[in-house]
Amino acid sequence: MNIRKITAAAAAFAMLGTAAACSSKDKKSITKNAPEAASEAVSESVEGVDAKDAVDAVSGDAYLAIADEGFNVQYLGDKDENKNNQLSYDAGIAHIKGNGDYTVSVTADTNGFRYDTTGDINGEFTVKGLGFAAVIIDDAEKTMPDAVITVKGIKVDGKDVALTKKCYTNTESGSVRANIFNEWVSDDSLPSDAKCAEGALFNNGDTNSPSDINDGGFSAQIVSRDDFAQWKNVEVSFTVSGMEK
Repeated sequence: MNIRKITAAAAAFAMLGTAAACSSKDKKSITKNAPEAASEAVSESVEGVDAKDAVDAVSGDAYLAIADEGFNVQYLGDKDENKNNQLSYDAGIAHIKGNGDYTVSVTADTNGFRYDTTGDINGEFTVKGLGFAAVIIDDAEKTMPDAVITVKGIKVDGKDVALTKKCYTNTESGSVRANIFNEWVSDDSLPSDAKCAEGALFNNGDTNSPSDINDGGFSAQIVSRDDFAQWKNVEVSFTVSGMEK
């Protein structure tokens, strides 16, 4: 996959506006500030690490795009190339076959993650905070443009996290996505193609004309950062609707 690296996360996001993450054809590395302990790419030669455990989402796969508060560790649907997707090991993806319930996840409890972040499969690295999170269906603008993602539940280290607002779905950079935490999209600047299972949030794509469904409860930030103070495992359950049966 073609990965464009962004050296300064905040500046890049400011330039990109609502395009705060990635898509299948152009997954942007949120940051290059990965821990320096492991400078070489993980390979089969590292005892205790299987490079095949790094998960690469392909067309039609849903995955949990996520980054910690410092944008030092992340997963953007790519394998762990150049130390930019340390959470790719054993990432839980879901191939979307139609309407239904699915789950995606990431874990920091793998030898690959520990090696990438500390240079030692027995090293310790604590993931702190939340900088970005979204459920993304790779290449879905082309393969399933009518898909609607509704986030139903989020667990952090096995504990349910409160959903403070309602998520919406939009199409961005070739993929269909539902933001979980994206501070670069304010509640009063939702994308014109935002929709939920009940329909579009704006009439005819006009952001000055909210639909009757748009009750002000939809947001790109549906969780509190406080629930992600430090974590190893994040799991998101969601429903896909709107696809032809």
